[in-house]
Amino acid sequence: LSWAPRPGLPSAAALLASGPEGEMLWLDVAHRPGQAPCVRLMGRYLLPPCKQRWHTCAAFLPQGELLVCGDRRGSLLLFPCSRSSGWAAEGTSIASGVTNSVSEDSSTESEQSCLSHKGVLPLESPLSMLFGLHGKTGVTSVTCHKGYIYSTGRDGVYRQLHLRDQQLEVLRKYRPCKGLQWIEELHFTSDGDLLVLGFHADNFVVWSSRTSENLHCIPCGGGHRSWSYSSSPWAEVFAFIKSGDVMLYYCEAKPCEQQVLLASLHGREITCVRRLGTVEVPGHATLNVLVTGSEDTTACVLALSEHSRAAVPLARLSDHISSVRTLALTGPTGPGDDGFGNEGLSALLFSAGGRAQIECYRLLCAGDLESAVESLESAVACQVIHVASHRLDEHWERKKNRHKLVKMDPETRYMSLSVVPGTSTKQLLTPWKFLAAACSDGSVRVFGLLEAARKLVLVAESFHHQRCVLKVEAFLHTGTAGERRHLLCSAATDGSIAFWDITDPITDATDALHQAEGEMQPLALGAPLLTIMAHSCGVNSLHVSKVPEGQYLVASGSDDGSIHICLLEVALGRGEATAGTCLQVLERVSRPCAHAAHVTGIRVLRPDLLLSASVDQRLTLWHRGPGGLVPLSTTFFHVPDLSELDCWEVAEAGGELRYYCVLCGQGLEML
Repeated sequence: LSWAPRPGLPSAAALLASGPEGEMLWLDVAHRPGQAPCVRLMGRYLLPPCKQRWHTCAAFLPQGELLVCGDRRGSLLLFPCSRSSGWAAEGTSIASGVTNSVSEDSSTESEQSCLSHKGVLPLESPLSMLFGLHGKTGVTSVTCHKGYIYSTGRDGVYRQLHLRDQQLEVLRKYRPCKGLQWIEELHFTSDGDLLVLGFHADNFVVWSSRTSENLHCIPCGGGHRSWSYSSSPWAEVFAFIKSGDVMLYYCEAKPCEQQVLLASLHGREITCVRRLGTVEVPGHATLNVLVTGSEDTTACVLALSEHSRAAVPLARLSDHISSVRTLALTGPTGPGDDGFGNEGLSALLFSAGGRAQIECYRLLCAGDLESAVESLESAVACQVIHVASHRLDEHWERKKNRHKLVKMDPETRYMSLSVVPGTSTKQLLTPWKFLAAACSDGSVRVFGLLEAARKLVLVAESFHHQRCVLKVEAFLHTGTAGERRHLLCSAATDGSIAFWDITDPITDATDALHQAEGEMQPLALGAPLLTIMAHSCGVNSLHVSKVPEGQYLVASGSDDGSIHICLLEVALGRGEATAGTCLQVLERVSRPCAHAAHVTGIRVLRPDLLLSASVDQRLTLWHRGPGGLVPLSTTFFHVPDLSELDCWEVAEAGGELRYYCVLCGQGLEML
């Protein structure tokens, strides 16, 4: 049995009862002071077959005549629930407002009469079902808030969902804190905080998602007991049964003595940063939307204001089980440049790092006009949709008795990601996007993403480098006759930079994926077209830029503080004897000891202008001319242990170009 409040009907409540053969009854119970409850059978529903076939929670959706419920198997189910349906017990019509007193015996007879005529109503099947969404331990609660559906379970996560064409669709999953495996309920407070109620070992825990800390930790013996929690601006009460006794925990609200002077973006070093774009908000200057990744296993979408100098987190992504090392975007600021929506920014975000894990999200950011004048935090609305994920050892974890076997795949770490531009073909019904990854096991891997089917598949790989690959950059070359070639640049710890033509593997992978419905064995990337020894040790930064003559500048920075630039020309053979892609190095420029430490960030701003950043906390602007690289200016920045930089240009009112860059490491700085 469980109760579910009816939206818009404060005097009525729904009682849901699970019975034999997976049948669930919806009973409307109306109650008025001094009268016996009036019961009306409204619907009959069929739960999916499983070993423990009963529901655990339910909620009516305010946006339509729909009922969503969770069952003991961990599934979420969506049922129709029209108010016009239902069979009223004799003399107990709720709609007519009859107020005649009914004795207890007549009420019991009416309830029995109501249930005896349940065969009049059809047995409804689910409109939508997400089987085993919360694992085998069951769904503990379902809540509706601001048009979204939230579900909790005993798998340590809570999920955000929405409806699309009367189908349940998971947007994101959240893991509140380490060790909180038994999540029971969610409470949305009036000041915008989300409280997660659950059990950690034998303690009842109230966890704040805003401050990421436990507000209460009450020893009660664990979650296998009856309990209830209520909060108000003045006090909080927790009641539970322990050893047959009713226990009460009461806590009056106290003024907060701790004041946060400056909230942190991450708990550990920021390892990567990417700019998504800008959002226009009335009452505020143009806000830059950035994405950062950290060693604390999270990625953060944040809004950065130039005038207030405030960086406000908009959303946190906590799906990684290890550190986030690298980010890649396709959309407004990415290679695809096709994600700008009518109401704001829309882009695909790829994040990767330790434990050979890649996560993909769809980001939707727009200015919130209603609350824009209140605060920067509420000025930008950010919606995150989890699209797909991939781990190299997923098949290993599904094996039985794997402790008796030797694991073949090493614990690979993704060092760098790059979206292959120009791969979405409108001719195919299912356009694929492709992603290149540099891996610590010495491989260069290419993945294919089908967003509509939420599939991320490994399509090609090569172990040419035979050592840790640190950086990858993909770029698109278009010939004079309009032919397009997808080229890839990869750099390793020995200072070598390899150039690949991945057009044929991508074409073959697209055909194989289209025919095999998203499943295939990885192809071979083949041998690189060209390999150059640019540095004496590892390449920590890499950037490829197209120059007006149809050539390409490849800039790199190394552990030894040196900078290397080479000018490439791409030639496409058209005859049978000269078919294929040919790369020719036209110019090479090297600047030893350009910095006093590792060069971890480099960007080609113009064919004659280069920007480099190093762990020595110097940002240097270089002029590229016939005599090589000449320093123009040096700026000291305040971020220690620089990990990465990202740059963009902005056209001012007078037509002048201004360059911005954001640096990350032990902090974040924009110049």
